[in-house]
Amino acid sequence: MPKAVLWQRVEGLVVFISGLALVGHDNTALSTWLALVLFFAPDLSFLAYLLGPKPGAFVYNAVHVYAFGTALLAIGLIAPQPLLAQLGALWLAHSGFDRMFGYGLKSPEDFSITHLGRIGNRT
Repeated sequence: MPKAVLWQRVEGLVVFISGLALVGHDNTALSTWLALVLFFAPDLSFLAYLLGPKPGAFVYNAVHVYAFGTALLAIGLIAPQPLLAQLGALWLAHSGFDRMFGYGLKSPEDFSITHLGRIGNRT
């Protein structure tokens, strides 16, 4: 594994842990079971692949960039809207979780081509 990819996967781990810590800190907005369900909600973006690889990659990437969760978290903290802050932290945690396991942002060429390299079978 190239060093740059290793560092990005470590970064994903840090974002994942940080997001979970933020969710757990003074969590009054979400129940544990709902937080768990919402943690996996960004994966629904896979449904956009039913429209083809280009729209699928666009939607997947729009949902999985760190900026999306960061923006929700910031709005929730500034507003103050604890639910938005919790959702932003969960979104960040999810994106970090994916990156930690090597699921990077997708190329419009193919689902298995990511910014962290190819995923899945290489045959």
